[in-house]
Amino acid sequence: MTHDPINTPTDIAWMRQLAEESAQTPMQGGSCLMAGGLIFGAASLFHWALAADVLPYGMDAVWIGWLTAGVAYAVFLALAIPRLKRLETIYTTANKASGIAWSAMGWGIFAMFVSLSVLGWRMGTEFSPAIFALIPSIIMVFYGAGWAVSAVMHRSKAMGILSVASFIAAPVMALFAGDAGQYLAYAAALFGLMGLPGYVFMRAAGK
Repeated sequence: MTHDPINTPTDIAWMRQLAEESAQTPMQGGSCLMAGGLIFGAASLFHWALAADVLPYGMDAVWIGWLTAGVAYAVFLALAIPRLKRLETIYTTANKASGIAWSAMGWGIFAMFVSLSVLGWRMGTEFSPAIFALIPSIIMVFYGAGWAVSAVMHRSKAMGILSVASFIAAPVMALFAGDAGQYLAYAAALFGLMGLPGYVFMRAAGK
């Protein structure tokens, strides 16, 4: 029986190369983050405008903004992802891990939303406001996790700061629970922690 001998210098050199590659390669998919931040940030502003009586339609129309945002973002992803794959010239381990993390985060948010909807339906309308008031905070936690993975893989202090800011934003969202200002704050968080960084990383990647 034979086995490959351990080549410590080679292994160390490979790990160093991988780390340097991760740090030097720009994050891919910034356009998806930017679009998500802008689209859902706009939906949050619409929600706030209804809750604050800025728009004369009442809270019964709040689902229109979120449904429209969800459909718009799904259409954007359907068009953007194949294009990004065609244009992608560098596909590093860091970008692969970041892509998996953000994709899993997106499906996690979808599963969370469906679960809370079912919970609200099971427990009745009197519990629904409290349940749905948690959604902005939970989503901020998901974003914090996504930025944390990207920060480690790309060795980026900026992404680390975005991760910490997202985690801090979660309890801040909870402070505004039950108030129209919650969705104004949520819109600001989406624009500042997703839309703007997504634009910056999109420009850095040249896509």
